[in-house]
Amino acid sequence: MADLVITIDGPAGSGKSTVARLVAEKLGANFLDTGAMYRAVTLAAMEAGVDMSDENQLVTVFDTHRFRFAAVGDVMAVYIDGKDVTERIRKPEATANVRYIASSPKMRARLVEMQRQFAAGQERIVTEGRDQGTVAFPDAHIKFFLTADVGERARRRQAELQAQGITESIENTKAAIEARDRSDENRTVGPLKPACDAVVIDTTTLSVEGVVDEVIRFVENRCRAKR
Repeated sequence: MADLVITIDGPAGSGKSTVARLVAEKLGANFLDTGAMYRAVTLAAMEAGVDMSDENQLVTVFDTHRFRFAAVGDVMAVYIDGKDVTERIRKPEATANVRYIASSPKMRARLVEMQRQFAAGQERIVTEGRDQGTVAFPDAHIKFFLTADVGERARRRQAELQAQGITESIENTKAAIEARDRSDENRTVGPLKPACDAVVIDTTTLSVEGVVDEVIRFVENRCRAKR
């Protein structure tokens, strides 16, 4: 494992991806965007035309495609069989189907192993997701769990979509987030929940900079205390 592993978990729209990216930049660490990994496999399965509810077909897609992830500045570049799909994995269609990968025990096991392999090659890493502190890196040095009011999370997601030129109503966006929450919280493998030793931060009324500052302060204090 890396010399410093920081996990940042939380539901959709809690700000974990943006916060993790900025924290990694400030600490000189590599950023592991686990959501990009799940989306990449989802996109590959969709393009293969398999039954998304058939776990064995999903496993076949995973085993017959080559996935590569690389830290490019503050973004994780994603490649499937050598093709750059960094932007395509963020489309709403991929987002809507991620739940099939996330709810598959066999797929989660493969992705967790992929995440650990990525981290093993780094000195410092900040990783974000939904089960990083509970399943992927239970021995992480510092763990955070971000949360926020569902209405605020829907507003943030809608703003992200608009930035991509995608128009979606706030009602539909909120319904999609609530459905994803239910799926994440109720799955049998790696359900969405804070690790018992995670620092929980409600980001509803905080700016991104405010959350990042709070995380950095905690990390610096923890590191000083261990010297």
